[in-house]
Amino acid sequence: MGVQRAQAQQQVADLPDGFGVAVVREDGAWRCAPLKRAALVDLTAAETELRELRSAGAVFGLLNVDDEFFVIVRPAPSGARLLLSDATAALDYDIAADVLEKLDADLSLEELEEDDPFEEGDLGLLADLGLPEAVLGVILADDEYADEQLSRIAQEMGFNDELVAVLDKLGR
Repeated sequence: MGVQRAQAQQQVADLPDGFGVAVVREDGAWRCAPLKRAALVDLTAAETELRELRSAGAVFGLLNVDDEFFVIVRPAPSGARLLLSDATAALDYDIAADVLEKLDADLSLEELEEDDPFEEGDLGLLADLGLPEAVLGVILADDEYADEQLSRIAQEMGFNDELVAVLDKLGR
């Protein structure tokens, strides 16, 4: 039993800092809830947890990994729509590499090493919920930490109070 406990503690220690939040828009109201910490390292776990919310409204997840980058995951019947705020994070984080793989991004290791941070994915994935592609592009272009960018997204879309309440509960 002691070995299993030590392995579980090591897995928690290996998780990056950050947070995952599920965002739901239902009946004209926003609701936010924390995602399990595994969502920060496992894209499939994040997608599964979001799908299990089974809301009649829109559902998406915000994953802030080490305040270095974020991922927006929006489950869809044809496969999740994804946005990675910094493709170069794939050099150091498996979840970022997983996003690039799912997006079929044709980026070489050399390109990632030589480039400044750049986003990859679907800039329009939240346009139908009130965040135009152009506004998201401006937020991504600003040199801010991931949590600050996610806060700006929440402010633009109108769920910042709900997001702050969840982050307060998480001690962030």
